[in-house]
Amino acid sequence: MVETLRAEVTVVGAGPAGIAAACRAAEAGRRVLLLDENPRAGGQIWRGADRRRGSAVARRWLARLADSSARLVDTTAVVDLLGDRVLLTERQGEALVVESERLVIASGARELFLPFPGWTLPNVLGVGGAQALLKSGASFRRRTVVIAGSGPLLLPVAAALAGAGARLPLVAEQAPHARVRRFALSCWRFPEKLLEAARYRAAFLSTALRTGVWAVAARGVEAVALTDGRRRRIEPCDFLLASYGLVPNLELPRLLGCAVAGERVTVDDLQLTTVDNVYCAGEPTGIGGLELALVEGEIAGLAAGGADREAAALIGRRRRLERFQAALNSAFAPRRELAERVEAETTICRCEDVVSRRLDPAGSLRQAKLATRVGMGPCQGRVCGPALVFLRGWESDRVRPPLRVSTLGVLASRKPQDGN
Repeated sequence: MVETLRAEVTVVGAGPAGIAAACRAAEAGRRVLLLDENPRAGGQIWRGADRRRGSAVARRWLARLADSSARLVDTTAVVDLLGDRVLLTERQGEALVVESERLVIASGARELFLPFPGWTLPNVLGVGGAQALLKSGASFRRRTVVIAGSGPLLLPVAAALAGAGARLPLVAEQAPHARVRRFALSCWRFPEKLLEAARYRAAFLSTALRTGVWAVAARGVEAVALTDGRRRRIEPCDFLLASYGLVPNLELPRLLGCAVAGERVTVDDLQLTTVDNVYCAGEPTGIGGLELALVEGEIAGLAAGGADREAAALIGRRRRLERFQAALNSAFAPRRELAERVEAETTICRCEDVVSRRLDPAGSLRQAKLATRVGMGPCQGRVCGPALVFLRGWESDRVRPPLRVSTLGVLASRKPQDGN
């Protein structure tokens, strides 16, 4: 017999947006379930050490969740959709069905990796991946680390590495200097953001921070080749951290039938999607950062809880943060030259070991899958899929269950619920 949980509001994803949504829906008097794949709430940004000695914001929201009536169902991953707002999930190898009147999707985002020669070497990590390792207790002390990527995540990770005793000779931002400068000048309307950036930069003042520079190849486990578009330089290092922002996790919203445009879920002012009683908050509605995720989560939770008037009162704050994030995302968009780094033997799909030249005969993602199995490995295209959009313009909005690798026992539980 498959266990079934029922709630008035189910929130999928226990990062900042999901926590805010669960708290607000519970405070509105609803029975709330909060599902997450991890053993603890907090997502990537509030994991590990952050919950003990991290920001006051993290501690405040985690305490608020603990004091609320919302029930956290941890180590639980959504596998399939069985009916209207009926989710088949897997928890510790067992099937668990979750039924709810309203859903809030706060599925977060993952790093955007753009392939280049050597990017699959063991000492080449994502910027966010290195941050997660640090928060989990990994040591980079006395190791030489070069950061080469794009976006605001570079600054806090560089600051954390410097504080952890790493040697940090260079942080390279691929965005052109003029674009970064225009963005910085526009931030006078957001003084708190300038102060935050200045605090991070102060933590690694002895490190060179270069704009308009990007990695073109990892040289074994001892160096990285970088360029500014005119000349190359070799920088010795033990680790290279390279990633180019974030990609929203849209698999569940798409499976639910939510409209997606421009790689973001379409929502109204109260975070309601195009599917009745399904809300969405945080990165799936557009990469926006912590503060925007929190306010979107609050709005979605209040609206799902029936407190529309309270939710509407937060719309102005959300719009202000949206303006900042739109400017930030435009300033740090990956440059086209990053696609030129790829060589014939550069690995594109590491799950299926597919190199670039094998994709050349294909004219679409479907053709490439049939010929090479690109995007059909264990990660189901979560890594190479966004890279192929950037490199070749191959987009796919098709999502097929199961949403994750699961056991046969769980998959055998996929049968209609209540006649659906």
